[in-house]
Amino acid sequence: MNFDFKRMLKFEHNIGEKEKKYRLYAGSALLVISLFIPGGEVLLLLVGLALVATGYSGWCPVYSGLNKNTCEAESGSEAESSSETKDDSSEG
Repeated sequence: MNFDFKRMLKFEHNIGEKEKKYRLYAGSALLVISLFIPGGEVLLLLVGLALVATGYSGWCPVYSGLNKNTCEAESGSEAESSSETKDDSSEG
């Protein structure tokens, strides 16, 4: 498994809609929790900020470096259904 630094700097959307929502919710929860911990847990604050930022922007630098894209799973099912309709229309 190689980490591709050039691909990491392209800033292409690589987070699907469901994952965006989960990242925003989890990041917001961590931010709120970090505010109410007596020691002011900095680690929770940083992780929460990272989750909110990646959820809002739709781009994750780690996913880019690992060449992972969760948007493809959503658009792949739409592409299959559109190709099936084209095949059906060409036959009939």
